[in-house]
This record gives sequence, C-alpha cells and structure tokens, in this order.
Amino acid sequence: MSDILEIKNLHVAIEGKPILRGVNLTINKGETHALMGPNGSGKSTLGLVIMGHPNYEVTEGEILLNGQNILDLDADERARLGVFMAFQRPVAIPGVKMADFLRHATTNVRHPDRKEGEDLISMREFRKEIKDKMGQLQMDSEFARRYVNDGFSGGEMKRAEILQLAMLQPKFAILDETDSGLDADAVRLASQSINEIGHNKMGLLIITHHDKLLEHNPPDFTHVILGGQIVETGGKELAAELHSQGYERIRAEHPESAAANDETETVAST
Repeated sequence: MSDILEIKNLHVAIEGKPILRGVNLTINKGETHALMGPNGSGKSTLGLVIMGHPNYEVTEGEILLNGQNILDLDADERARLGVFMAFQRPVAIPGVKMADFLRHATTNVRHPDRKEGEDLISMREFRKEIKDKMGQLQMDSEFARRYVNDGFSGGEMKRAEILQLAMLQPKFAILDETDSGLDADAVRLASQSINEIGHNKMGLLIITHHDKLLEHNPPDFTHVILGGQIVETGGKELAAELHSQGYERIRAEHPESAAANDETETVAST
C-alpha cells in the first residue's frame, strides 16, 4: 500500500488566536505539492503543526499518516514514523557534531523501535553513506565535523537540512522556504538536490514564495493558502502565475479569506 498523509479539516490556534481555519490536504508518496501564499497566511504554521510543534493548539481536525491519527504523538515519534521538516530558521546545537547527530537520527528513523543506548548504524556503513550524500550535495567533508548549525551561514544551514533529508529518507518531507536567503546558484543546487533525493521516493510539501525551488521539482499540485484556508489548487501553471503576478486575483476572488489573512498578519506583527 502506498504511503498517504491526510490533513482533514484542520483548525489551529496559538494563544487563542485562530491561524488555520479548516485546512484539507492529501499527499501521496511520490507527489510534489507546492504551498504558496502571502505573509500571515498560515504556510509555516501548517508545516510546524504537521511536525508536532508544541506551541500550537489543534482545536479541530485530524492529521493521518497511513490512517493513523498522529496528533497525539510528539515530534520525535512523528519523525520515527517518517515525517520530516526542513525548517525555515534551523536552530544551532553547539557541541553536537553533524556526523554524530545524523548517525543517531538515521538509526532512530530506520529502526523506530530502537531504545536510546542500543546499537547504532555501524560506523563503516554510516561513513560511506554520508560521504556519498555529501559528495552529491557538493559539500566539503569537514562539514560533518562541525557543530550543528553553529556559526553556519544561511546557505550552509539550508544545505545541512537537505543533507538530513538525504540521510533520513522520510516518507513525507516538508520544506519550509528552503530557498530563503540563498543566492541564485545556491537555490539551483538546492532544487537539483531535492529532486535527486526525493523525486518519486517520498511525498514533498514545498512551502515557498518563489518558483526557483520548483525549477527541478515541478509540482503535481500547487495550493494557495489565504487566511488559514486552502482557497485554490492547480498545477505548476498556478505556481508560475503566483510568482509573476502575485496574489491580487486570489484576494479579489476570496475576500473573506483575504480579510482573515490581514487580521492574522496584523496580530503576528504586533
């Protein structure tokens, strides 16, 4: 049976303020979905809630992974089941080397019933695999010896996230504005790398404002989120339209969602 991630009538609030207002979305293994929308629309919130961020309150709805409701699971439990998120602003973990972090994480995902302290992936197997993946991503081998995101540039952080994606090989990956802060060459490399790593192998949800990350990952479906609701779905042509023309048409055709979006953006900026 093919893997499937289903978001059903998802309502989410933070500190009593509604952010998502009934999101419905289905992602099958091998599909690429683009999620686009103006600031304050709920794009990052949706990704964080799927991953299990504790600051958000789900007031209604379900998130199903192969039929299992994962809302009561912690983020690490969701990761073990095959859900991954590349964060827009990854945190630094001083004192923890990338290689050590990835060896533990990879072992836990591949052996989800493993208890901490039990056998890790063999060092020989891990070194070969991470060397191959870093070569694919054009990363210097010294990168693995650095502390996770500690002193990394914006581009290095994003490449570290893609390296994690390559090693963990999740069932579903959420990429939250992986192109932000990158120059044109870095975005092109990121786009190519995501395609090589994830195309047809996992379900991808690419959250983005632009179309450059989609250059090598043309979406099977493009979703427009506005005011905490998905108000329109199309193909790659819709992503191109939004990039070139913005959201004026979307706002005009969905005035209630546009008003809700403006309210949410105002709350977020205060």
